[in-house]
Amino acid sequence: MPAKTKGESLVRLLNVGKAYRQPNGQVISIMENINLELRTGEIVALLGPSGSGKSTLMRIITGLVAPTSGQVLYREQPMQGLNPGAAIVFQSSALYPWLTVLENVELGLKALGEGPRSRRRKALRMIDIIGLDGFENAYPKELSGGMRQRVGFARALAVEPELLCMDEPFSALDVLTAENLRFELLDLWLEHKIPTQSILIVTHHIEEAVILADRIIVLGSNPGRVRADFPVTLPHYRDRKTPEFQATVDRIYKILTNPHVDELEELEPRPTTVASSQEPRYPLLPHVRIGSIAGLLELLEHRKEDLYRIAQELQLELDDILPIVEAAQMMELVELKEGDISVTPIGNAFIQGDIDQRKLIIRQQLLKHIRLVQQIHTFLMAKQNHRIPESLVLDILERHFTPQEAERQLNTAIDWGRYAELFGYDEPSKEIFLEVSEPEEPLSLETTAV
Repeated sequence: MPAKTKGESLVRLLNVGKAYRQPNGQVISIMENINLELRTGEIVALLGPSGSGKSTLMRIITGLVAPTSGQVLYREQPMQGLNPGAAIVFQSSALYPWLTVLENVELGLKALGEGPRSRRRKALRMIDIIGLDGFENAYPKELSGGMRQRVGFARALAVEPELLCMDEPFSALDVLTAENLRFELLDLWLEHKIPTQSILIVTHHIEEAVILADRIIVLGSNPGRVRADFPVTLPHYRDRKTPEFQATVDRIYKILTNPHVDELEELEPRPTTVASSQEPRYPLLPHVRIGSIAGLLELLEHRKEDLYRIAQELQLELDDILPIVEAAQMMELVELKEGDISVTPIGNAFIQGDIDQRKLIIRQQLLKHIRLVQQIHTFLMAKQNHRIPESLVLDILERHFTPQEAERQLNTAIDWGRYAELFGYDEPSKEIFLEVSEPEEPLSLETTAV
């Protein structure tokens, strides 16, 4: 098979945005001003926290979702409807249980109008390439999880797509099966055994991105935007233990844990824009419990450690560790510098304190730094009976978030407030009520040491 031509533009997104109008008429922006290009001859990994629009962006690229604004070009021509050169592999294999392996792989070819003989020949060839020879007549229930996912790959590759899109294709598999499939896919790509000209993989696994990708794009959230776009120049196959590999992983962690600093700004400064007259956004609260934050702080006591190593030690993926770190940062309990994480003096006071002192520290940090908690507290103080309906807060939040996310934001704020004994929640009446009528004296860090 001829070598893949490197550098030709396959898909370009120009100022792409996606927004949804809520039943109340409010428009919620999922992503804004996305500019990126997918070129032939490269594997691109798309990383970002939950809610950054990774999967939505992939669906826009494949044509499954239409952008609200901006333009998508395929081979430099405006794309209308489905991307004719793309195929997608989902997180689950999404096989039809009543069809055999061969019949499942033939589905895409059948949709393209291929004749029975042609689609059988192409499907059998891809089944052989993907390592399923001998299982053509098996049904999905007779296959392991890894084998079912192979069928999903074979079905996508059988249509000979120029662009193969994969939405967290290994996340539902056990560690060993996922690792095996990653390297088998890489073998097929590097040995030119598949006709695909470019691969786009959405992942929350930083190491997976560094193992596979020639280029990594990092998205920010609320709304989604491109925060970094850089090449990975390490030769395949990549060794996790090398300093160069770990430095690349550290770089990604540094970007993800510094949400207000984009690497793009270092390379291409953005023009100054006029400040918006719209109401300022509420910062997105990470959906974690205070207990998870406490566990992180106790692990970090007397340590300054690479966040990458902490994630390995806790055996947590990106979407698990980052929200905990972000919440701790919001409350000034930890400090991140050049990818290293350490506990602040306030965090040390929390570690050393008893349960009442810990509650007091969180209470003070919430009232100082968390806008949503501040506003709920203000509403409660203004009411004579110190009670407000949750609908009052939800109405405000739904100007900034979807109804589902608005409810999750409120639940997180209530969870944090209840831990701090700042306010409580009455389930039958769906009301929030004040627990502390007067603010306490500021806590002296010196008095908390044991």
